[in-house]
Amino acid sequence: MATTVQHSTSATATTLSERVRTDAAYQAFLLLRIGFTVAPIVFGLDKFFHVLVDWDIYLAPRFNDIIPGTAHTAMYMVGVIEILAGVIVALKPRIGAYVVALWLAGIILNLLLIPDYYDIALRDFGLLLAALTLGRLASIYDRGPIRLP
Repeated sequence: MATTVQHSTSATATTLSERVRTDAAYQAFLLLRIGFTVAPIVFGLDKFFHVLVDWDIYLAPRFNDIIPGTAHTAMYMVGVIEILAGVIVALKPRIGAYVVALWLAGIILNLLLIPDYYDIALRDFGLLLAALTLGRLASIYDRGPIRLP
């Protein structure tokens, strides 16, 4: 196993386009990086417009009681945080992956406090695992902003 990792980071893939074509771990890194850049930004923007879903219903009453303002106002703050998380993943995935993972942990906690949202919490746990995977891959492949061949 260690030989595979060493091989994937060696100079055998001399160009970025060769690496994209031949290095499966690098391909996984790119897919996760793009996904965790785009999804948080899209979902964050939608907190302002509610095109995809009425996000306000996903705020647990316990949190709604302690956050100033309404659930709708809280979703604006959530949206800003999600947009920033996506931008951090784009610029520095070694850091951004763990920011997203922590954010997803908070979302999971929130969802576990709402009856009938356990399935969404489980899905977000899968996303948390994917974000942690991105963080591990970024420790090998993070070389700055996203560059495609």
